[in-house]
Amino acid sequence: MAKRLSENLTSLYLGAAQKLKSKTARKKVVAYVESYDDIFFWRTVLDEFENETCYFEVMLPSRDTLGKGKKLALTNRLGPQLGSYMIACVDADYDYLLQDSTPTSQLVNRNPYVFHTYVYAIENYQCYAGSLHRVCVMATLNDRQVVNLEEFMRRYSLIIWPLFVWSVWVYRSDRYREFTLSEFGAAVSFNDFNVYHPEQTLDYVRRKVNRKMSWLQRNFPEARKEYGPLKAELLRLGVTPETTYLYIQGHTLFDNVVCPLLNPVCVILRKEREREIRNLAEHEIQRQNELSCYQHSQNPVEEMLRKNMGFKDAPPYQLLRRDLARLVESVEQGGNGGRGDEAGQAGEKA
Repeated sequence: MAKRLSENLTSLYLGAAQKLKSKTARKKVVAYVESYDDIFFWRTVLDEFENETCYFEVMLPSRDTLGKGKKLALTNRLGPQLGSYMIACVDADYDYLLQDSTPTSQLVNRNPYVFHTYVYAIENYQCYAGSLHRVCVMATLNDRQVVNLEEFMRRYSLIIWPLFVWSVWVYRSDRYREFTLSEFGAAVSFNDFNVYHPEQTLDYVRRKVNRKMSWLQRNFPEARKEYGPLKAELLRLGVTPETTYLYIQGHTLFDNVVCPLLNPVCVILRKEREREIRNLAEHEIQRQNELSCYQHSQNPVEEMLRKNMGFKDAPPYQLLRRDLARLVESVEQGGNGGRGDEAGQAGEKA
């Protein structure tokens, strides 16, 4: 019986239930997300759009199993049931950039009740370059800028941009088994970062990218005619050479680029603050108390990144905001529309 009720929980069912309520009652929109980590992100994003007319409830895609993931949210029972009162909120992955070349990308780009990140995943927003200094402040309580993190990510993106175009090409051409996302991730990752000589890390990544580019050019000569038009299309979709990092695999960016970048910076900032406490303390007891207080106030970089919501001025996020604003307008008018027919071409119209 419970399973039957779950299966009947479609957007039409929810919409009918809304009509039974008082005209002044707030309408509920159920938002299904991929995993536990996505709940906090989408809850924070959707907070902005709650008003006296509607509110959101964020949940995993299955009430009767522990199943999670994008596939379950889009292609299982939930997919055909989406509507104004039941939406899916998912990572774009490469589906936004594949532009309808696969069934999943068609669903992500064309279903008006599927809302996606535009960037690869929520981790890419959490690692937004313009907010990384603030993350360091949150982790260390020290506001000194040791490295221009935004400029570093800009230069890093320019280096990996040509290889990123190749990565999208192999996926569009169904050749991804010959140059996988894992191989791309290995080429653009680094483990060591010299705070005093950032250019060494950039040179290291550049050498790896150039080696892989040479290999791809030798093994896929047929791509020469398609590479230029694909690059132009990606630019129209909103991807720029300076912001390539937003569109690479989220876990690669988080674990193998941004954390190795921020951790040594935060080590220096913490040592500076502790040295300052030792120098300014008037006696040993004060020194110990202040150091203990400071050490208890610090936070792990990874944890602060997970909670980082400083990406709301990012251009891709403005596309997501526009889509959600249209949904709320639709709900206010009775639930007759979603993202709009042009959702798949968002980058071209931005």
